[in-house]
Amino acid sequence: MKQDSARTGVIPVMVPMPADRPYSYAVPAGMRVVPGSIVRVPLGPREVAGIAWDGEGGPVDAKKLRPIAHVFDCPPLDAPTRRFVEWIAAYTLSPAGMVARMLLRAPAAFDPEPPIQGLRLTERRPDRLTAARERVLALAGDGQAWTRSGLAHAAGVSLGVVDGLSAQGIFDTVEIPPRPIVPAPDPDFAKAELSPDQAEAADRLRRLARGDAFSVGLLDGVTGSGKTEVYFEAVAAALEKGKQVLILIPEIALTQAFLERFHDRFGAKPAEWHSDLPPRKRERVWRQVAEGRIRVVAGARSALFLPFDDLGLIVVDEEHDPAYKQEDRVFYNARDMAVVRGHIGRFPVVLASATPSLESRVNADQGRYERIKLPARFADAALPELSAVDMRKAPPERGGFLSPILIEAVGKTLERKEQSLLFLNRRGYAPLTLCRVCGHRFQCPDCSSWLVEHRFRGQLVCHHCGHNEPRPESCPECGTLDHLAACGPGVERIAEEIDRHFPEARTILLSSDMIGGVKRLRLELEAIAEGQADIVVGTQLVAKGHNFPGMTLVGVVDADLGLANGDPRAAERTFQLLSQVTGRAGRSGRKSHGLIQTYQPEHPVMRALVSGDAEAFYEREIAERERAGLPPFGRLAALIVSAASRAEAEGHARALRRAAPASGDLMTLGPAEAPLSLIAGRHRFRLLVQGGRRADIQAYLRAMIEAAPRPRGSVRVQVDVDPQSFL
Repeated sequence: MKQDSARTGVIPVMVPMPADRPYSYAVPAGMRVVPGSIVRVPLGPREVAGIAWDGEGGPVDAKKLRPIAHVFDCPPLDAPTRRFVEWIAAYTLSPAGMVARMLLRAPAAFDPEPPIQGLRLTERRPDRLTAARERVLALAGDGQAWTRSGLAHAAGVSLGVVDGLSAQGIFDTVEIPPRPIVPAPDPDFAKAELSPDQAEAADRLRRLARGDAFSVGLLDGVTGSGKTEVYFEAVAAALEKGKQVLILIPEIALTQAFLERFHDRFGAKPAEWHSDLPPRKRERVWRQVAEGRIRVVAGARSALFLPFDDLGLIVVDEEHDPAYKQEDRVFYNARDMAVVRGHIGRFPVVLASATPSLESRVNADQGRYERIKLPARFADAALPELSAVDMRKAPPERGGFLSPILIEAVGKTLERKEQSLLFLNRRGYAPLTLCRVCGHRFQCPDCSSWLVEHRFRGQLVCHHCGHNEPRPESCPECGTLDHLAACGPGVERIAEEIDRHFPEARTILLSSDMIGGVKRLRLELEAIAEGQADIVVGTQLVAKGHNFPGMTLVGVVDADLGLANGDPRAAERTFQLLSQVTGRAGRSGRKSHGLIQTYQPEHPVMRALVSGDAEAFYEREIAERERAGLPPFGRLAALIVSAASRAEAEGHARALRRAAPASGDLMTLGPAEAPLSLIAGRHRFRLLVQGGRRADIQAYLRAMIEAAPRPRGSVRVQVDVDPQSFL
């Protein structure tokens, strides 16, 4: 790879703070700094890590500048990575320094990993030979360096045997380079047997991956069609070219099953990158990615900001998933930024989903993406037969939430010794607890939301700020004992109802906030896949790509839940979520069913699901978006103003509205109190900017923010270009 020439005199450095541009620093004599070098620089009274940037650093005398304190022994970040930082900063209206900060999340990795102390056999021989010593000498006789513990383990001897030989000078002490955190994957290790449809799709993806230009392939395949095996062929093609590969996965809980599938295909696991990774492992992954020693990374959205040495392919699995949107500090959508990263680096990107986002579908329809379809499940396995359960005609028994039709179906599935899944996208036991006597409702003291009862833990919990308190025996308002009522169902309550109907069944509850965290969750998923559960009750976590061979019934407890808000993406999200969750059934080829409990069986989403006519749903939803001028046919951006007091938040929001420039292409709506008007003690108001597809919404937002008064006191303004949440 071509390296930037070293700099002397003055160089700009991007520091990890809310700065829109790099700061200028002096380069001391004899110090070698190139754009992309990771350096330590003084900033106020402290020193911070930063990235040497492009440009001349401004017409400033180097003698008047503070000098760079240290250059880390680390591969420089390449030019495409630096352009990526600038692009995201400009698009999201985020300070460039805060975007660069995401590249510098592993400071202990800026210096090389220390070498490992090893042993290499000399010409000397021990004064006495034993069978154990002979085994050690035979192994070490290949001339390779061994670690002390590795040699003892391989020879089947104690460490004392190796230490005794070392004491006699039989070994020289040498330094061994740090081992790769994962072995190199082999593109030819175990090629999959593909169906004709899969083979055709794989050929098209291989062609994209072998190209030396930017392209986007949308792999659109029904659940169970083998999309992972198909895009693995694109990964293999990129590896054959000597390129690095990034595979983005939306959910940590999926990682273990994915790692095993990858190992089966390539003979080695990819490196992981997600928030649950231990710090030392994160540092080693970061460093070995920068050095090019790690060839494939599978990770969450933040993996986009790893310092790849020679990235040549990005795969975004489940590309429609809302988890790819970050809504903290720098607001960005990892799916869209992956496409940008590919465009800047001039390499291909693959998006994969059984229910693609409308944005991706429209891009494919308009020829910007290449759509690659997998219309059938692997090995001709049938999709589940879906039917709507009209809850107006088949209501649950008093105090229950499951229709008699669904309960009967679960019973028959148990008789056949097959698995059932009951899905409800609501954690906890009940979304609201109130007093039957005085009507008191338990609300979070810091948020405008009700506290959710978690009966198994005996807690009332806020799912927005994390506030929790013990569930009391009496009403705190009127003092009445034993009159607190749980209103509505959560997954814990559905599991309780299932236990009443089927006390002998092995029931597993799956939720992202279960005690034991990710480790327990992975164990539970493995148990389900191995048939160690009869009934699974879960939240949207169960909809994310899991393979449960024994599952033949999926029941959606409340299909209307996602439609009950003003989100313009509500229909799309509901269709995607319910399609994904019902797709968990019948993946091993057995006849399967899906029952969708709804009070709106005539809703277009329900009709599309039951009929299996996804194309009709997409056509209708795309037409409605186009008529309304909503994305992807228009632009949206949100300004979220928050403050410690309602008056401060509303006042600054109104000042922003008054500062909005006149425009024929864009209009500002609001301000209005946000649906979640109070989160973690901060009052929130929202403005929404809407305009045509070609409108320069970033310039409009910049002009508005610059013309408005600067936020004072506790006021904070967050900009969300292309918002996914409207709460």
